[in-house]
Parts: sequence; structure tokens; C-alpha cells
Amino acid sequence: MAWLLLSGAIVSEVVATSALKLSDGLTRPGWTIVVASGYIASFVLLAQALKLQMPVGFAYAIWSGIGTAAIAVIGAMFLGEAMNLTKVAGLALIICGVIVLNLAGSH
Repeated sequence: MAWLLLSGAIVSEVVATSALKLSDGLTRPGWTIVVASGYIASFVLLAQALKLQMPVGFAYAIWSGIGTAAIAVIGAMFLGEAMNLTKVAGLALIICGVIVLNLAGSH
């Protein structure tokens, strides 16, 4: 159940961050509501995952790492942001770090 909550927190955060770009500095009310709702949902779900005894360091690494990688890909695919070899290498390092934390038995 903690993994399901953490997954929901990641999805909510990615949606909110994507909407943040579309909100035009929080001046577009519809997108601003998506931003606020997404971040609130993300923190509530993350808190609930932690309540189920998921270690905070592990949960935060997964939440922030996957969220960062997803936003970089979404930015490149849908928001016209540049992607180069250096960014791809950085994303690979983030993913490797999350895998190492998982293999190290942090949870």
C-alpha cells in the first residue's frame, strides 16, 4: 500500500509541476488550481506512505528522483525544452541512484 501511495504522490507532483509551466506564473486560474491541487495531493499521499513505515530518506529519493526524471522528459517531449547528452547522462545517474538505494535495502 505504501508503494501505491508513493506512486500517486509522484504522479500528482509531476502533473502539478507540468501545470506550473502552463500556469504562466500562476496567472492562469485553471492551471493554477491544477498546480495547487497536485502539490497538496502529492504531499498528502507522500505523508501517508511515510505513515505506513516507509523510510523518509528512501521515499523522498524515489519521489524526487522519479519526479525530476519525468519532468525532464515531459519538458523535452511536450514543452519544447532542449534535451542533450549531458541531461540524459544526469537522468541516468538519478535513476541509478534510486536503484542503488533500493538494492541497498533502505526500505
